[in-house]
Amino acid sequence: MDPLSDLLSLLKPRSYVSGGVALSRQMAIQWPQHEGIKCYAVVSGQCWLSVEGIADPLLLSAGDCYLLPPGPPFCLTTDLSATPVDFAVLRAGKGVATAPAAGDNEGCFLVGGHFILSGHHADLLLGSLPAIMHIRQESDRAAMRWSLERMAEEVRHPQPGSSLIARQLASMMLVQALRLHLTNGANRGVGWLFALADKQLSRALACIHDDPGHKWTLQKLAQRSGMSRSRFALRFRETVGSSPIEYLTRWRMLLACDRLKNSRESMPRIANSLGYESESAFGKAFKRITGCSPGQYSRQPRA
Repeated sequence: MDPLSDLLSLLKPRSYVSGGVALSRQMAIQWPQHEGIKCYAVVSGQCWLSVEGIADPLLLSAGDCYLLPPGPPFCLTTDLSATPVDFAVLRAGKGVATAPAAGDNEGCFLVGGHFILSGHHADLLLGSLPAIMHIRQESDRAAMRWSLERMAEEVRHPQPGSSLIARQLASMMLVQALRLHLTNGANRGVGWLFALADKQLSRALACIHDDPGHKWTLQKLAQRSGMSRSRFALRFRETVGSSPIEYLTRWRMLLACDRLKNSRESMPRIANSLGYESESAFGKAFKRITGCSPGQYSRQPRA
């Protein structure tokens, strides 16, 4: 698999909620502080997105997509002067419409999902995301149009299996949004995600992900990237925020966490497959990254 697919498969983004939200004219809904990632797109109409701590509200139009990493409360509204109603109160009273009312041409209809990351070291992904990711360029809208239209159809006209299809389509929207974000040159920042958009750095990441147990050195990774050792080390740290060897160690420990929880492999076997000649060396690296020993981690209850 490619590095982005690798990471998402280990973080196991689970669709906690998927479907649609309809806002009528002069309506505002307030959501509380949330964990996980919210990824929604506007099917029809327009609304404002306001996030606590960010001064200016963001206008969302049909075809726009937004992604919110774990963070503060936020509000969606079709009228900035409307008094927000708490989402939990609306949901309890079944006042949240999941599809637009017939003839409501002044409201706004959105579809998407709320994803919980059950894997460890989720900050490897989340640390690369801004407080609000707004996808609005026409070329980006076109890339998401098929999944957006299909999901809207499943929500508006549910059939047997619609819930499962909606979850899968919401997952597609999340991956597509991340791909569009990392390929947009205007979004450059510091984080692992941005290295995937760099042709030379992405070669080094691919080497690490393809063979994490190899005895990679700074020199070997620099050669694979087609750069000098010093230039590669500097560019990697500036882009990713850590050294190549630090990233390699962290990725190995992320794999180890997954195997300790989800496989019956012995600790010596896991250690050897990830490039450690002794269980002791593996244990020290594991504790340095995760804060506990492999044995303690394996005995922890599953999230």
